[in-house]
Amino acid sequence: MEEIKQGIVVSSDGGLYEIYMGTGERIACKPRGRFRHKSMRLLVGDRVTVGFDEQKNPVVEEILERKSMLIRPPLANLDLLFIVVAAASPDPIYENIDKLTAIAEHNGIEPVIVVTKSDLSDEKAEALADVYRRTGYQVFIAGTSDEEGKTLLKNALLERYSGRIAAFAGASGVGKSTLLNGLFSSLCLKTGQVSEKIGRGKHTTRSVNLFPLKELLGEGEGFLADTPGFSMLDFENFNFFSLSDLPHNFPEFERQLGLCKYTKCTHRKEDGCAVLEQMKEGRIAKSRHDSYCTLYELLKNKHEWD
Repeated sequence: MEEIKQGIVVSSDGGLYEIYMGTGERIACKPRGRFRHKSMRLLVGDRVTVGFDEQKNPVVEEILERKSMLIRPPLANLDLLFIVVAAASPDPIYENIDKLTAIAEHNGIEPVIVVTKSDLSDEKAEALADVYRRTGYQVFIAGTSDEEGKTLLKNALLERYSGRIAAFAGASGVGKSTLLNGLFSSLCLKTGQVSEKIGRGKHTTRSVNLFPLKELLGEGEGFLADTPGFSMLDFENFNFFSLSDLPHNFPEFERQLGLCKYTKCTHRKEDGCAVLEQMKEGRIAKSRHDSYCTLYELLKNKHEWD
């Protein structure tokens, strides 16, 4: 009997999945028939066991426990979301940044802020970085020609965030592609190779693929998720969690829970609100509170069972 091994799903196409094994070997296979009968959906990012069927063809036997699961984009076990925002041109839209951080928090994904285009305005870059440093998030500043900033970010991927699955998100024009090309010069080539290998047009942007850092950088453990999905989130119909979850998805608010004068404080305008006191003292950025209030209005009519 062939040995059952563990691997991670790095790409999929039409029911065929590519599994990256710990040895660096890649195996293309389908899941067992019971996946279909039990309506089990295999996602890129899933850690799985691979065995063999009666004809000795490799098959996915089982999905190991998931740490997280996103529907849009379809991705499992994402650990880190690097949110790329420009200091200027375009100016940052704090509400959209904070929606992404809240979605990440709700799904157990660590947000990391990357400020680009600092060469256009050091002052604006530092002001933007300060907003998110006050939340407790890790912040990196990387201008277009800032090799030191890119090196710090790359070293963090190899050391602090070693062994994890990371994705980069950013609105159009913030310099995400330029940043990724600076960090991973072979990424475009790898993307093209995957598209050609699985018979998909090179310009298709709907798929999710994982690229081992060892292949991109020549060293390191972990994976980079190449996906456009985080720029396609439906912000107009923001219903990713309930109103009661909202303060827990703003870490600087969560640290104040239980300290307000009123037990049912909404943290918007009440007297004796610990969150508002922190904002008056400059420990919480006003833009973060503004985003919280906007999301509160969006979520207040959502039922727990929706």
